[in-house]
Amino acid sequence: MATLSQWVAGARPRTLTAAVAPVAAGTGAAAAADSFLATRAALALGVALCLQIGVNYANDYSDGIRGTDDTRIGPVRLVGQGLARPAAVRAAALGALLLAALLGLLLVVLAQAWAWLLIGALAIGAAWLYTGGPRPYGYAGLGEVFVFVFFGPVAVIGTAYLQIEAVTVLAVSASLPIGLLAALILVANNLRDIPTDRAAGKHTLAVRLGDGGTRRLFTAGSIAAFVMVVMMAPVSPGALAGLAGAVPMAAAVRQVRGGAVGRDLIDVLGRTSLALLLTGLGLGVGLGLLS
Repeated sequence: MATLSQWVAGARPRTLTAAVAPVAAGTGAAAAADSFLATRAALALGVALCLQIGVNYANDYSDGIRGTDDTRIGPVRLVGQGLARPAAVRAAALGALLLAALLGLLLVVLAQAWAWLLIGALAIGAAWLYTGGPRPYGYAGLGEVFVFVFFGPVAVIGTAYLQIEAVTVLAVSASLPIGLLAALILVANNLRDIPTDRAAGKHTLAVRLGDGGTRRLFTAGSIAAFVMVVMMAPVSPGALAGLAGAVPMAAAVRQVRGGAVGRDLIDVLGRTSLALLLTGLGLGVGLGLLS
């Protein structure tokens, strides 16, 4: 049976930056509007973390029972590597998603923002159906689109809205580079897995674009994300603090353009995750304190 450290590894802590970054950026947008509410920000972070953990375990479970992870290079996979029973991993996924729902419900009640109940339900559904269900959208090349939407606009604007109770230009603007960088984590992940995904019949965006096309997408997306950050400066000069993420992202782009494959792309994942975290924290601090 899996040890505690293997369960923690299965939750993929590195990807949790996709939860922290949008909440930080959204909270910065709220603070810029003099509407920072610590309790609501903390609840939003809890929801985002539980959703990310839930989707990681759900992906582990669904890919594992399909056999997609049997020859995969990358982080620990509990089901694919036979470290845990599929039912246990499924229970962990559903437990994390249930906790996300409960925290989200409390947040919605505090903010009296009832429309976000539907958006939250869609987010939970998207988490499970990424690789689960009869027609997983992750197998159809739509994973990056959903990651962009739910960890970009939905998470950033949602975090800000549930504190400000309004949609602001800063929140919308911050959501775009955050969503794009979150999607690029998946692009890098799927670039690494092109051979095994193709063999397993998993038609990710990377499989559809091929190795060269995926590398060009990663490069173009990286540049676009930080151009978006710079474009926020006329509204809030503090947004330029988000450029902190450009340093690790530049290193990731160099590796991708240099032809990194297999385990070398794990370093790309780490640098892209760090770039997302630094960009989110930079936007949070810059928008909140320097606007």
